[in-house]
Amino acid sequence: MKNKIEKFLKEHNLAAKDKIIAVGFSGGYDSMALLNVVYELSKIYNFTVIAAHLNHNWRGCESLQEMKNCEKFCLDNDICFYCETLDENEKHTETVARELRYKFFERVIEKYHADALLTAHTKSDIVETVIYRLIKGTGIKGLQGISPNLGKIYRPMLDISRDEVLNYCQNNSLNPNNDSSNTDNKYARNYIRNQIVPLCKEINPKLENAISSLSELAYEEEQIVKEYINSLDMYDGNKIKTKVFKTLSKVLQKRVVYEIFVKYDFEYTQERVENVLNFILENLNSKSGKKVSVCADNWIYVNSNEIYVIGKIQKNSQEIFIKNEGKFVFGDYEFTIEKCISKPDRYPLDSEYRAFVELDNIDFILRTRRFGDKFQPLGSSSVTKLKNYFINKNIPQHEKDNIVLLCKEDEVLWISGYSLSDKIKVVNNCTHVLTLNKIGG
Repeated sequence: MKNKIEKFLKEHNLAAKDKIIAVGFSGGYDSMALLNVVYELSKIYNFTVIAAHLNHNWRGCESLQEMKNCEKFCLDNDICFYCETLDENEKHTETVARELRYKFFERVIEKYHADALLTAHTKSDIVETVIYRLIKGTGIKGLQGISPNLGKIYRPMLDISRDEVLNYCQNNSLNPNNDSSNTDNKYARNYIRNQIVPLCKEINPKLENAISSLSELAYEEEQIVKEYINSLDMYDGNKIKTKVFKTLSKVLQKRVVYEIFVKYDFEYTQERVENVLNFILENLNSKSGKKVSVCADNWIYVNSNEIYVIGKIQKNSQEIFIKNEGKFVFGDYEFTIEKCISKPDRYPLDSEYRAFVELDNIDFILRTRRFGDKFQPLGSSSVTKLKNYFINKNIPQHEKDNIVLLCKEDEVLWISGYSLSDKIKVVNNCTHVLTLNKIGG
């Protein structure tokens, strides 16, 4: 077992001097075996070990005693011990516990500037995870079981069975916590571990190896699918090109929608994926675009050009009065108005967020749209409502409220990224240059 963990750490460049490695330490058999091995390896490779214990506080005094046992083990072995205790009023569900546990891990990584945090998931956990997902309904991705690493979180024991762990603890005289809730079959994972897995092993005693092999094959199949999808020239950053999406088979379109759910960690079922796909197909030709909710604060937006995820957007209600040249911060942007010192070689495209103008004086407001705004597009002799201009340009609804505008009272003189007003175009001499840049972009 020690050799397997050592090999994993070497493969991920973690068995090295000056590395800081945290271990998720519940004090149970799996995590105690892992911490003990990592502690022994730290003496060889000179890295720092931190034991991170989260007291879920589900079982009162028993939980408190387990925490004390963990602290004593670390004290006896001169291992840095860090602990947090959850509010006892947190929901006692497996899903909530997992979410809070991983948030705790993130805090530990940040607090100690850890290079990695190791969790003690074993080959047996892969079996339970795959069976759980099969019961709930899963695709190929779900059959992959548990990933060896996610960001700075690593799982070095996925090739180690629970029997190996028990033997290691016994041979090294370790005294792990014995969580009484592990026998409570009201929790799905416990029921699978205590009831279903033993029955499956009656059919195939080598169940763990069989499921592990299935997971590896599922991973390979998944990589083939992803490689094919990426070869289609369908993505422009995080956006899907509608024209390419339309050419795909229904099966492949469904897979692409499924990938959106997975990428953004949205909860999904086959029905939800089907519903979103049907919505997209119904609105592929929409010029102004439509959106469908996928969770409380996210939507999938589709128009005739693009399909992408949008989040909840807070309108910037700032108003900055500009009466002289200079730089001005507006939300996430920096607006610059400066003298034009030489005749431009070319006039920039509207999409370049840059404009050459001819001004008599500087007296403007930088803001976002408001009711009653007017605009005279470049080359037009008439003034129109800004609302109508946006409609004609098929600007998505979720973008309209955050377009930065240069205005004089209720008249818009520059719609950044879209158009300049005819009223400040260069007729005789270019006097000033307008620029809008994303801060940090």
